[in-house]
Amino acid sequence: MAFLFRNKQKVVIDTVRASKELLQKLDTVDALPPASEEALAQKLSQMKLILQGTQETDASPEQQYQLVNLLLSEDILLLLAGCIHKIPFEARKDTQFIFSNAFRYKHPGSGAAEPVALHYILQSRPQIVISLCNGYDKRESAMPCGGVLREALKYDAVAALILYDEPNPEGTARNLADVDTAKASSGQGTFWKFFDWIVKSSFEVCTDAFNTFREILVKHKEMIATYLETNFDQFFSKYNRMLIQSENYVIKRQSIKLLGELLLDRANYNVMTKYVDSSEHLKLCMKLLLDDRRMINYEGFHVFKVFVANPNKSYAVQRMLINNRERLLRFLPNFLDDRTDDDQFMDEKSFLLRQIETLPPAPAPTA
Repeated sequence: MAFLFRNKQKVVIDTVRASKELLQKLDTVDALPPASEEALAQKLSQMKLILQGTQETDASPEQQYQLVNLLLSEDILLLLAGCIHKIPFEARKDTQFIFSNAFRYKHPGSGAAEPVALHYILQSRPQIVISLCNGYDKRESAMPCGGVLREALKYDAVAALILYDEPNPEGTARNLADVDTAKASSGQGTFWKFFDWIVKSSFEVCTDAFNTFREILVKHKEMIATYLETNFDQFFSKYNRMLIQSENYVIKRQSIKLLGELLLDRANYNVMTKYVDSSEHLKLCMKLLLDDRRMINYEGFHVFKVFVANPNKSYAVQRMLINNRERLLRFLPNFLDDRTDDDQFMDEKSFLLRQIETLPPAPAPTA
């Protein structure tokens, strides 16, 4: 730790420059020689100490300020985002800390709404966010990149970068100023890759990718409401097919739960009304009630209740419920009957039974 007590400015400059040289080499090869790999790990550890301090000494505000600015001006964050899967395990944890700390850092006395690093990235290096998302392509980088992304996703603009990303010949990230939120997505941008990352990856990668996916969908309510309305058919076609019908129990259960949250959020009222207009969606949901896993039944129930409770049911939904009325009235009284201590669930089940009992004999035309 003695390096912290040498000329403070020189320490930071030397650490960053040495790191940049090593990262530029790493960017062109699969792995560095062992000595260079160890040197890079040491430099990343030193950066972490500059940002957090040690048990004996507090971090120096001057060094923190200088390091964060050099991380940006020397493009260290961009290099790290692209190379993180090649960095040794312990150094990857240090890299995650450096990113997360930089994304939180605000200059002392600054009244800026965004941390300086995030402001710079959004204005000048949006590809860093996209590169962090692409960290899910590799098992080694998935979790450190996911942790950094969820830190950054506290800000709407980061979610917008991911949602509205589109492939282009230059391979650059999209300028948010050019986004037309009323135009449907091509389905080829970074956000849509999350479906494959969730479904086709190892358990630890798919779980982390789902956590980030959920963060995007639940933390940015107004933006997501607009995005889902614009991309309704494409989004829910993928969501139902790849996630709700997933063979992976954890992903299936969490996806049903997330769907219920989205439909019951007031910000998504227009999305909810469109979703529950579909008899195909209702059919999918009713199958969840028959699944042989009780937590799938439970999460499915919270989606099913939205269809039944909707006072403005479409003709097709009315017809399906009326055609299945007798089956439902026989099935629901004993449905998850061991949850007697869950008063809310029991009340909601009783309410649904009354709603189904009082359905008209035939579907009523809708406006």
